[in-house]
Amino acid sequence: MSRVLTVGKNGGASYRSIQEAIDDVPPGNSFRTVIRISPGIYRQPLYIPKNKNFITLAGLIPETTLITWDNTANKIDHHQTPRVIGTGPFGCGTAIVEGDDFIGENITFENSAPEGSGQAVAIRVTADRCAFYNCRFLGWQGTLYLQSGKQYLKDCYIEGSVDFIFGNSTALLEHCHIHCKSAGYITAQSRKSCLETTGYVFLRCIITGNGGSPYAYLGRPWGPFGRVIFAYTYLDSCIKYHGWNNWGKVENERTACFYEYRCFGPGSCPERRVTWARELMEEEAEQFLSHGFIDPNPERPWLSQRMALRIPYSA
Repeated sequence: MSRVLTVGKNGGASYRSIQEAIDDVPPGNSFRTVIRISPGIYRQPLYIPKNKNFITLAGLIPETTLITWDNTANKIDHHQTPRVIGTGPFGCGTAIVEGDDFIGENITFENSAPEGSGQAVAIRVTADRCAFYNCRFLGWQGTLYLQSGKQYLKDCYIEGSVDFIFGNSTALLEHCHIHCKSAGYITAQSRKSCLETTGYVFLRCIITGNGGSPYAYLGRPWGPFGRVIFAYTYLDSCIKYHGWNNWGKVENERTACFYEYRCFGPGSCPERRVTWARELMEEEAEQFLSHGFIDPNPERPWLSQRMALRIPYSA
């Protein structure tokens, strides 16, 4: 069972605003609601609350369907109060997703704050069992905040400079393109204990930069047990030879879990990496190379459900 709502800027749709369509989803929603978004630039922050699950935002082509706003951690202009959305990086996302079982397809999420504005999040995801297909995430610092829950990203494009994929979720990014716009760090994963199962896996991805000498790190530990794995991923020459940074804390080198597995390209330099990060053995890597990393259930119902419920745009 599903419900389809339409949003467009030029008439012919049920809503002119994406947030109006979200607001019309009833609290406690228990079936898939697909919000079809016509091409256009939507200058507005979005908020999907915890009591609105099973929402899909779907466009036709991500390059022509843009959701953009320019909040920063130090300047938040939002229709919700700080009591609802939070403050700092937690509250500054152009889109904030707190409802479980969310899907984004063919959408661009952008924070248009200029370089040097500090943390300026394009999307914050604090929700479980979320998936993004063929989406773009644009910004500079803190572009993609995968704060908690489990997420799957496939065929997505993510760009930024400083800590632009960060948080403490369990996320699998497959066949994604990661672009480093200037000197900084791709990831800042914040696992706080060895007992937590969180972490980021980049599987068969492409990492690119703007040319020149190496200037970007694969990541640094926002939490002392930060866990990130790059597997079967192309690393271009923007990646620094030593790969990883300890965030100025030598003690993080004893706890951070930074791994690579069969990566390649000019930025893949196992012999020159920091000694406290390492190449995985084949038997160690297996647990990170499938959907089982984000859901150990062999049937993975939430992932298979998403694929089954992707409704053609003509619906």
